[in-house]
Amino acid sequence: MLKTLLRGAIAAAATTLILAGTAQAIETTPGPDGDKQFFPIASYRVGPYAASGASIWAGRIDYYRYINEVEGGINGVPIVWQECETEWTAEKGIECYERFKRGLNGAPVSAYFPNGAPAAYALSDRAAQDRIPLVTLAYGRTEATDGRVFPYIFPVMVTFYSEASAVVNYIAEREGGHDKLKGKKIATVYHDSAYGRETIDPLALLAEKYGFENIQIPVADPGNEQSSQWRQVREQKPDWVFLRTWGVSTPVAIKTAQRFGFPADRIIGDVWASSEEDVIPAGDAARGYLALTPYPAGADFEIHKRLKQHIIDTGKSDLRDTKAFGSVYYNSGLVDALISVEIVRQAQAKFGNRPVTGEEGQWSLEQLRLDDAALEKAGFLGLVQNLQLTPADHEGGGAVRVQQWNGEKWELVSDWVQADRETLRPLIDAKSEAYAREHGITPRDVSN
Repeated sequence: MLKTLLRGAIAAAATTLILAGTAQAIETTPGPDGDKQFFPIASYRVGPYAASGASIWAGRIDYYRYINEVEGGINGVPIVWQECETEWTAEKGIECYERFKRGLNGAPVSAYFPNGAPAAYALSDRAAQDRIPLVTLAYGRTEATDGRVFPYIFPVMVTFYSEASAVVNYIAEREGGHDKLKGKKIATVYHDSAYGRETIDPLALLAEKYGFENIQIPVADPGNEQSSQWRQVREQKPDWVFLRTWGVSTPVAIKTAQRFGFPADRIIGDVWASSEEDVIPAGDAARGYLALTPYPAGADFEIHKRLKQHIIDTGKSDLRDTKAFGSVYYNSGLVDALISVEIVRQAQAKFGNRPVTGEEGQWSLEQLRLDDAALEKAGFLGLVQNLQLTPADHEGGGAVRVQQWNGEKWELVSDWVQADRETLRPLIDAKSEAYAREHGITPRDVSN
């Protein structure tokens, strides 16, 4: 649990951050911290999603601690961080943003990770007003890929549209080619919310292009009972099911699928149905289940070897249970942390080795590039896809890997599967242009 300790007359200036899972304290220097980079963490350690959140924040904090203690900061600039509990709600997400947007004791914010769809949507307009980029990795507004209309929102790495295309491309690979999709049936069992409905339009487009039958089956929140949905699956006999659920609805779906005789190895979960927390509660029914992920499980990547030596084995990890080291959500936190650090590092190449502001972070994000050489140097090769963002393209990636649950752990069963982003882009542009008209926004000229 994060605690803030106030000290005497300098109470407003000095804070001590005691981070969950470790006895180590990190202190900010009393007075201005203008020589430090502040990374706010909008967390949810309590509430219905706390089980997943704890591992995400551990991954982020472990990486920040590694950068400080092993690399001496980002080109010599120390990192400071502080958590704010959002409970994964829009209201508290906004409160945390307002608390953090001006930085911490003089240390500026280079980018803000809202860490939840409710807050991400609620903060869309504020980001541009405050000139602080919002990074929504694998969630949030797909149309924010269009930097002409959304200069301060970055759905970095993979959007819901890209997930839809990637799953179709993976199925095509399994079936022997895109020409083999004609006449196949692909059912999407989806959480009936803005999140779940995001893939309806791209899947309709891809079904028309490749000739497969596109079956859409909604699941009402929270998804505790899905007999009618899986009865429909049994009746329609799809070749594959794309499972777009979240939270408790995922293990319920997997168990109900087994009860209705649909094989787990023909179900492909999306990014938010791809964690240990999704399959372990489903028990033996989850064996063989497939899932998309931009941050696969596993502790054999180079960054894990470094963290094990310097953070885990020295007792400095934020993990309460080191069995979660290398889990999907822990690795999600590592990837978030990497992106936040690289925003600063790449901005420093232009602005100098000093803390970076939100406007400078926005410039950096629009030039952000991570190739194999950069990923290998950071220790993330294989864990993170290549990225190249531009002022017009705020996603920059569009790939996922596919992993399969063997009953005890996830195993990778694919390399990076790339979305057909060229086919999807007209849909994205139409959606962003509609948003611009509705909100009176004049799109930027990003041709240069």
